Amino acid sequence: MTRNSLARAAAAALLGIALSTPTLPALADVKDYRFQLVQEEAKVGDAVLAVRLLDKRTGKPVTDAVIFAKRLDMAPDAMEEMATKVEQLPSTEPGTYRFKAHLGMQGRWRLSLAAKVQGETGTVEDKLIVQAKK
Repeated sequence: MTRNSLARAAAAALLGIALSTPTLPALADVKDYRFQLVQEEAKVGDAVLAVRLLDKRTGKPVTDAVIFAKRLDMAPDAMEEMATKVEQLPSTEPGTYRFKAHLGMQGRWRLSLAAKVQGETGTVEDKLIVQAKK
């Protein structure tokens, strides 16, 4: 076998291996996820806010995410210093995350969330606006 023939045989073998190896699924990016309010309005006073974490590629809810940062304030109405405590509650359905808070007055409240999705690197972050009404 000549040197040229060996090179062609090696190239053909490598191409065969490459074509026969199953491709791995593309990894998701944290930008492929978003939070969505279940209801965009809540009553002034004690409220339970529910959000879904969705995979934007499939539209399906993401279960078992770890929510580790949450803040609720009135930044949309230029009162960012008007913040309230947010307590996470147990989920009632897969992919839905619930939070208890006291909405002290009417207006727009910004719910800021950060989460880790299992199997993904990075942090999913989102800001949602809830309208508090009497």
